[in-house]
Amino acid sequence: MKYRSVFDIIGPVMVGPSSSHTAGAARIGLMAGKLFGRTPRTAHITFYGSFADTYRGHGTDVAIVGGIMGFDTFDLRIPQALDIASEKGIEVIFETSDLLTDHPNTARVLLEDELGTFEIVGVSIGGGTIEITELNGFPLKLTGGGPALVVLHHDRFGAIAAVTGVLANHQLNIGHMEVSRHEKGMQALMAIEIDETIPADVLAELERLPQIERIAIFGE
Repeated sequence: MKYRSVFDIIGPVMVGPSSSHTAGAARIGLMAGKLFGRTPRTAHITFYGSFADTYRGHGTDVAIVGGIMGFDTFDLRIPQALDIASEKGIEVIFETSDLLTDHPNTARVLLEDELGTFEIVGVSIGGGTIEITELNGFPLKLTGGGPALVVLHHDRFGAIAAVTGVLANHQLNIGHMEVSRHEKGMQALMAIEIDETIPADVLAELERLPQIERIAIFGE
């Protein structure tokens, strides 16, 4: 793995105690919350491996719930995240599993409200760095090695071309791209790693495309 800054080695500015079990969990929750795009009614969180063994003592529970509500790793509200979630009317359900996973620090987050559900699987690989390995049943591998767009969209003719066209018009170079779908004409996924930071006006332009359901930036 290439390190972009000293924080990739020593970990981010954070509410502790652990960069892998606390900061990493917060970032998994942040990604889930960004892509869900609204306050969930229910957050069902499953911990695997060492997350399952130590999530209470290492603050993994409060960190991941804080992330879902938009709290970054350094947000001083993280220790009170469960109480804040309750005040917001979010039902939080924790579950542990002894199923073997590729990495011991793995969490599955299922968010739900009256409009639908959203599910993400994330891995905390150390120093606050995470990987996203599954999104709404789509397998993928986003490492956070650089900025990436995660785009959920309708599987329609021209959707991929519309997104890549916007990036090309703004001279943003694509380093790697994954596309997948469950069924023809249903929900589909684009995961696009980009060489440069994605400006806010470009993100807004992408969000206005008619085929797009949700967009989030990963790795910035």
